[in-house]
Amino acid sequence: MATDYIGIVGLLLILAGWVYEFWQSLKSNKAGVPLPFALLYGAGSFMLTLHSIQLGDIVFIILNAAATLIAVANAIFAITRGKAKKK
Repeated sequence: MATDYIGIVGLLLILAGWVYEFWQSLKSNKAGVPLPFALLYGAGSFMLTLHSIQLGDIVFIILNAAATLIAVANAIFAITRGKAKKK
């Protein structure tokens, strides 16, 4: 049971980081991550979502599904509104 709480806290921290990054992109009107990264991350997160569903792990289902959606949003943003910053 304690491990569920640890997983949920981890889930919330990771999602908070991604939401913050996307919010900064919206405010600056520039993509925060390069398009290839967003596409690869989105595809990987989608595959991990499917794997988590097979395992029945709700924390990782939520985390990876949300990461997929945020990565797709980042990709759409990079394509339609701004170039990603070079690192």
